[in-house]
Amino acid sequence: MQKKITVLPGDGIGPEVVQAAIKVLETIGEKFNHQFEFTYAKLGGVAIDDCGVPLPEETVEVCKSSDSVLLGAVGGPKWDNLPGHLRPEKGLLGIRKELNLFANLRPVSGHASLSDASTLRKEVIDGVDLMIVRELTGGLYFGEPSERREEDGEEVVVDTLYYKRSEIERIIKKAFELASVRRKKVTSVDKANVLESSRVWREVAEEVGKEYPDIELEHMLVDNAAMQLIRNPKQFDVMVTENMFGDILSDEASMLTGSLGMLPSASIGSDGPGLYEPIHGSAPDIAGQNKANPLATIASTAMMLRYSFGMQAEADAIEKAISEVLENGYRTGDIAESGKDVLNTEEMTAKVIEYLK
Repeated sequence: MQKKITVLPGDGIGPEVVQAAIKVLETIGEKFNHQFEFTYAKLGGVAIDDCGVPLPEETVEVCKSSDSVLLGAVGGPKWDNLPGHLRPEKGLLGIRKELNLFANLRPVSGHASLSDASTLRKEVIDGVDLMIVRELTGGLYFGEPSERREEDGEEVVVDTLYYKRSEIERIIKKAFELASVRRKKVTSVDKANVLESSRVWREVAEEVGKEYPDIELEHMLVDNAAMQLIRNPKQFDVMVTENMFGDILSDEASMLTGSLGMLPSASIGSDGPGLYEPIHGSAPDIAGQNKANPLATIASTAMMLRYSFGMQAEADAIEKAISEVLENGYRTGDIAESGKDVLNTEEMTAKVIEYLK
């Protein structure tokens, strides 16, 4: 099989972890007789520096013509004082919108060998296996107006939480579809006791739920959901929520695995290429030092193989290799126990490839 992959290394540690993932994909190609063609493009801070905008039109066109997109990370303090429309994160939001990637899938499953890396007790996190489904192209991050202005001689600011009913319906349906091949439970997270948008969200969830009578639907307020993720994460199967709530909850859930460096994600739409990225940031404090944990990006390529290319055996092989590397005690600095040996980015990548072969 031949596939075209657009690579957006981005900023900070992005180029390092993306290069690690490409090496793993090349190994998969050799092992399973596939050909992956990689085309590089610019997004985020590096695009601002080189092109003057966080999302060049050329990048959009290259992504649209590919079978899938692999992203490293965007942002960093270098660009923190730029106007909002020129911030690196605008590039990330823009490419999601351009590709109509309305569903962000963030699996959270703990490795027993990493239980000591989490700040939570072992009995709380052992056996955690949940999927957070985050709406990705609506809500506060895209609503208009979003601006500062002056009223009665005083500066005021407004952000708009905007959703069409159809946008809510499609993301909730995606959650039910995923739950149908998992443990058949959907937790819809909202703030219906305060927000009108959440009350509509809850109504739509009830309507969609009637189409899936064999799947349990529960509603949970977002503040309670944040607490329950730490108190009893094993109660969850599929969690679905709007854009900002999903952003916050999925980062919180990373601590169930011990590190942001462990969680992959997939952003998918109805058709066209999906976008795959680790959920960690650009980590500018360690950029260029060969210290970054590449496992989340490598795991993101497994999601790419599974969801965009239908390569189930290949995806399983990557995930198995990651598990075996961890079970055999290999660690990067972010997940290492005190006094234990630490692998750098390249060494950890080489171990995953060794177990793949």
